[in-house]
Amino acid sequence: MEFRKLGGSGFKVPVLSLGTGTFGGSNEFFKAWGGSGVEEATRLIDICLEAGLNMFDSADVYSEGLAEEVLGKAIAGRRDQVIISTKATFRSGPGPNDVGSSRHHLLRSCEASLRRLGTDYIDLYQMHGFDAQTPVEETLQVLDDLVKSGKVRYIGCSNFSGWHLMKSLAISEKYGLSRYVAHQAYYSLIGRDYESELMPLGLDQQVGAVVWSPLGWGRLTGKIRRGQALPEVSRLRAKSSVDAGPPVPDEQVYRVVDAIDEIARENGKSVSQIALNWLLQRPTVANVIIGARNEEQLRQNLGAVGWNLSAEQVAKLDAASAMTPAYPYWHQRFFPERNPFPCS
Repeated sequence: MEFRKLGGSGFKVPVLSLGTGTFGGSNEFFKAWGGSGVEEATRLIDICLEAGLNMFDSADVYSEGLAEEVLGKAIAGRRDQVIISTKATFRSGPGPNDVGSSRHHLLRSCEASLRRLGTDYIDLYQMHGFDAQTPVEETLQVLDDLVKSGKVRYIGCSNFSGWHLMKSLAISEKYGLSRYVAHQAYYSLIGRDYESELMPLGLDQQVGAVVWSPLGWGRLTGKIRRGQALPEVSRLRAKSSVDAGPPVPDEQVYRVVDAIDEIARENGKSVSQIALNWLLQRPTVANVIIGARNEEQLRQNLGAVGWNLSAEQVAKLDAASAMTPAYPYWHQRFFPERNPFPCS
């Protein structure tokens, strides 16, 4: 398993981590992801550790905290062998202060996560989304306090716009506060918006990408192909975009999968392994979060490392998945000598 530095920090993380959204399954939303209990989660973690994957990503809202509880029990007795990342900000209760990135909510959320995880520190603590109702200074000050207390080792954010992240980094620099070293963001061969602004920002400011939903809500698993019906069990059958992800034109998916199929045959790999390996060769990407309902899916995804696509194969996938970016990014493409950072 390859390890990479996380952003501008000295902390190294494996290039793959296991997402725990499939742990618990406490309600209908998360049951659609999976429902691994402690026994199955322990087995999945055993397989990960055998393969050198020792990072596990969770959030306080996954199955209303149950995912963290399951993870905590599954790693009991081997905390020193694993890296834990988890998240806060989204609503965790009915009260007016049970949401957001205020001092009140983050302190309570962090303590609750530590309790559920059965640990006294979190390796990477991330803001699950930007909170426009709370001063950025307040959020970063409490995160700095958590780092100084030893309860959190590193901080990151997730789902931020470019200006959200840059404003946060500027305030950290201004006041000497702990800095975001990671941005957990959606990025895949059928969702390359990350490249327009967040990737150049990450390169310039040394913020590593931790990629979520790298297979585009199951569209890049090999089960979606031209002329085939959707699988009976699929998140893509959900009516809500929260469940099924952003809409992607069918022809775009088919075009990308056609290219992946060709390259998969050349390499003797699966569709998902090709899609994951492509991401691992992109600038700023430090870690890709893989999900697994069962042992078979986990082993399949673990096969995405230990080899690399050729430059020609990467170029073929780039071409098949290319889309015209929004303004001003399409305009900046005409002046590459003035804009050295890669864009979509």
